[in-house]
Amino acid sequence: MQDILVVVDMQNDFIDGELGSPDAQWIVSFVEDKIVNFEGRVFFTRDTHDENYADTLEGKWYPEHCIRDTYGQEVHSELLFLDDAVEIFAVDKNTFGSLELCELLKRVDADDPIRSITVVGLCTDICVIANALLLRTYFPNVEMIVDAQCCAGSTPEKHYEALHVMESCCIKVINDEQRDETERKKNSTDSVWKYDDFR
Repeated sequence: MQDILVVVDMQNDFIDGELGSPDAQWIVSFVEDKIVNFEGRVFFTRDTHDENYADTLEGKWYPEHCIRDTYGQEVHSELLFLDDAVEIFAVDKNTFGSLELCELLKRVDADDPIRSITVVGLCTDICVIANALLLRTYFPNVEMIVDAQCCAGSTPEKHYEALHVMESCCIKVINDEQRDETERKKNSTDSVWKYDDFR
């Protein structure tokens, strides 16, 4: 039996770029620790869009981000070096959830049954919840975990709303009270993006 860690979209544009936020910057060190200390296989997803992103449906809701082969699409520099010490697999995706990731993990499971899947990353209320619910659907009898201190939402409120929705779908949420809420709110009050700003 094996444990899997899925790191969702820890990319420059979501951390300190076009859609970045203080909350996203805050979790980088937590995610780094999670990866380094995780006893199992690690899979990254990378949001990846083409230059015609503005012409897509999603591109009408959000500003341009994570364009293929740009700095914004790259995994954050503090996490890049980890593939030298940890075996990491990367999956590019052009939408919120990754069916390719699910199919890949199905093949992994066939070789060595998966005991648990832990999901971390960005953004809790968009790509984290999308992938967590897809994985829950693909693996109905595998323990699913979301580490809240390793996630950040498009707003703090949506972060917690998404955690509650995932709990309703038999996904275990851990470490949801371990961050310093006073400091987090002080850092994020005025600078968290909202998708309504771009519509």
